[in-house]
Amino acid sequence: MGIIDEEIEIRLSDGNEPEFIPIFSLEDEEKMEKEATPKSLPILPLRNTVLFPGVVIPITVGRDSSVQLIKDANKGDKIIGVVSQKDENVENPTFSDLNTTGTVAQIMKMLKMPDGNTTVILQGKKRLQLKELIQEEPYLRAEIVEFPDIKSTTSKNKIKALKASLKDSAEQIVKLSPQIPSEAAFAIKNIESLSFLVNFISSNMNSTVAEKQQLLEMVDLDARCEKVLEHLAKEMQHSGDEKRNPV
Repeated sequence: MGIIDEEIEIRLSDGNEPEFIPIFSLEDEEKMEKEATPKSLPILPLRNTVLFPGVVIPITVGRDSSVQLIKDANKGDKIIGVVSQKDENVENPTFSDLNTTGTVAQIMKMLKMPDGNTTVILQGKKRLQLKELIQEEPYLRAEIVEFPDIKSTTSKNKIKALKASLKDSAEQIVKLSPQIPSEAAFAIKNIESLSFLVNFISSNMNSTVAEKQQLLEMVDLDARCEKVLEHLAKEMQHSGDEKRNPV
């Protein structure tokens, strides 16, 4: 587990890695779901990360167009769309270079770093689908629609069991991985919402952007839970192998 980002560097320029572990309750999730989804948004392309609803991440923005987008949005309602690129090697992505599923995000804070870079703290709100390009300059803006979401249809006991399995697996990985802050285990233990638990773990898993994008695009929550459990099982085995056979 660990977040790696865009033209995006998780570590701030002073070399210290900040902790962004939100306290996200069921009430917060319910409130977020009721928020109206804008008909169009400026779109920030992410080079090598995926933002999930509820999750907070720092992003250092490098492209001129991205910097302008963040500055403009920060002066307004602070709401943007973030979508990962299909190919992280594309320097100046066009609309067709982006995945069609992304996340509505709120700018929580914008920081001007000593090295001149701009770092922005974003929180995912809800999933979106890109519909149509509205503008290309000075940055991408697109018509969007809210992504459909199928909640868990299993019994309360099954949901409880899923949450327990997810938490147990994720906590074991935190213990096996010294690079992951211990605060992550505390956060995982205290997450009430199943969907946010899945999103939080998905965001921090040591998996590829394509794998995370696949999870973001999965409509059915139960299916996402099972997929995340599969990833965690593989990661746990890998972490255990590394511990037994250090280089």
